[in-house]
Amino acid sequence: MKFKRSSGILLHPTSLPGPYGIGDLGPQAYRWVDFLSKSGCSLWQILPLGPTGYGDSPYQCFSAFAGNPYLVSPELMILDGLLSPEDLSSLPEFTPGRVDFGVVIPWKLHILDKAFDRFQCSGLTELKDAFDSFCDEQASWLDDFALFMALKESNGGGSWIKWPASLRERSPKALAKARQSLSPAIRCQKFYQFLFFRQWQALRNYTSSKNIQIIGDIPIFVAHDSAEVWSHPELFYLNRKGNPTVVAGVPPDYFSKIGQLWGNPLYKWETHAQDRYAWWIQRIKHVLDQVDIIRIDHFRGFAGYWEVPAREKTAVKGRWVPGPGEAFFEIIAEAFGELPIIAEDLGEITPDVVAMRDRFNLPGMKIVQFAFHGSPDEPFLPHNHISNCVVYTGTHDNDTARGWYERVPESERDYYRRYLARDGHDVAWDMIRAAWMSVAVFALAPMQDLLSLNNTARMNYPGNPSGNWSWRMEDDDLDEFSSARLREFNSIYGRKNPFLMQEESSLKLD
Repeated sequence: MKFKRSSGILLHPTSLPGPYGIGDLGPQAYRWVDFLSKSGCSLWQILPLGPTGYGDSPYQCFSAFAGNPYLVSPELMILDGLLSPEDLSSLPEFTPGRVDFGVVIPWKLHILDKAFDRFQCSGLTELKDAFDSFCDEQASWLDDFALFMALKESNGGGSWIKWPASLRERSPKALAKARQSLSPAIRCQKFYQFLFFRQWQALRNYTSSKNIQIIGDIPIFVAHDSAEVWSHPELFYLNRKGNPTVVAGVPPDYFSKIGQLWGNPLYKWETHAQDRYAWWIQRIKHVLDQVDIIRIDHFRGFAGYWEVPAREKTAVKGRWVPGPGEAFFEIIAEAFGELPIIAEDLGEITPDVVAMRDRFNLPGMKIVQFAFHGSPDEPFLPHNHISNCVVYTGTHDNDTARGWYERVPESERDYYRRYLARDGHDVAWDMIRAAWMSVAVFALAPMQDLLSLNNTARMNYPGNPSGNWSWRMEDDDLDEFSSARLREFNSIYGRKNPFLMQEESSLKLD
């Protein structure tokens, strides 16, 4: 797909500021969109929006289709008549600048349950009609998901693998009985999803009105403890009890001697191919109903992926297995035409991955942090970029730019200073400048780099099972200085949002 030269910021909604312990889709999200617009940006990149499970990771969700109810705004629920201000008068002691999931989750669920009780007992006819329409329109995934979550709750919250065999194996009789006995809980789960998608769609409409596109994220693999694996076991390599026989990971490399054992079940690609990847088409369509552009995480897995026997404790004893390859993207292109996709092509990339990416004209990724190893031929250096790529100062999986500078060997710091003709006192903005001046069609930076934050603001350490995904902005971080500086970069490097240019022209005419 032909993209236009532009820029943006990577910020997951959980990192937005606000008084309720976690960023949400309420007033602060709209303030954030205004900040992007005022700064001349045209892109907002987020992480997956699904309901988080293990380790609070947006890459290990209970569903590839559902939304995260922890992002639902209490303030917008007040406007809908589902909560009263008094319901929010007594808050837990939330940690400033961090998401303390152990405190946030039970409080948010308590608030959501209050809203559901009021919804059930209220005369909010218009809202109830909208809810019924939502349930009908989304039934293809919502019915299984709501049942899955209700069953999970009734079975102590553990993985579906530990449920009674009749439920684990989806006995029609057992499922019919569960639907009846758990009817209130199932309706409650559907209500959570209704609120999430209602609030997200309103925010997306506002974002679009500012000529800002949202870049979403599709992880190639799904979590084992998810509604999709439970409801479609035939699409994955599982044994009779539902456990994976092989799992996903990456082999040992420069960063890890034991590789990374992700643990996600692997697809039976031959089964997906038999119905022309219908599940994948449904998944991509669903995400494109929420965002404008998709970043496919671990794109190389479509060419070949690292398969590890499920019994292994590390990723060392794995093997490369061919993925569905170009045939997959041929069918996806038939379904969607031009593909609004960014290919995450980092790591060990082989010629077949490059050929597949280039055949479908998908922009790959360049990371400025990876550029300063000392060779002028380094592909991540800005002078080696091509226009059909997306350049980042860093991603959610990297250190912050300042954290990088404070932790890498002096040889890298020296090359960075020589290459950019800078002294290192403002490294984050030096990298933003390098990204913005690149010929790459898109330039993006994590919000942490706009704020010049150090390693303590890092979003994720790959391979660490806990302690990630918790960074949040403070209320005063959306300041005029950062906005003006970013607006200047967008102006001088030809990335300014046309919407802002029109506004400025109107002001001059007035």
